Amino acid sequence: MPPLCPRCGKPQASGMLCPSCVGWWAEIDGIRSPFRFDGVMRQAIHQLKYRNLRALAMPLAKLLNDYLITNPVPGKVLVPVPLHQKRLRERGYNQSSLLARELGKLIKLPVVDDCLIRLRHTPPQARTSTVDERRSNVANAFSCHDHRLRDKQVLLIDDVSTSGATLDACAAVLKAAGATSAWGLVLAREI
Repeated sequence: MPPLCPRCGKPQASGMLCPSCVGWWAEIDGIRSPFRFDGVMRQAIHQLKYRNLRALAMPLAKLLNDYLITNPVPGKVLVPVPLHQKRLRERGYNQSSLLARELGKLIKLPVVDDCLIRLRHTPPQARTSTVDERRSNVANAFSCHDHRLRDKQVLLIDDVSTSGATLDACAAVLKAAGATSAWGLVLAREI
């Protein structure tokens, strides 16, 4: 694996902050991903997310587990990135929650999926074209409604990261509620 930007996890020859992260005051401690969001991985994620193939959560979580074995990330509790209630009703499930539950079984960590909530229904990040639009789209979209994650190292679980804006918005809320760290772990990363 090539050297990575320590924050966003994109390949970065120097192993230093990439140009995108240099001017970004981020709350997320780092984002890690075993795959690029293309080819077979893109198809698998779309099948899980949009085609109701929930059975894919287990083998995809196994891939995350395999990645964590050789690339440990700090975390004592798994927190899936939440969907807004409207999107949850439309889809019927949260793919990130499915991944977190399956990964939690494999790595023997608790999953807390009812503490971090999505307050605002926002357009999908894939429909925004710039990093600034993505950050603005999820600004103030999340809330942590209790303090169960106080003094915890949180590992945020999601399917895909494009700019890191969603994970960063979640991390800001979790840290404001007392989490000691918040790392993101996603299946695939748009590079």
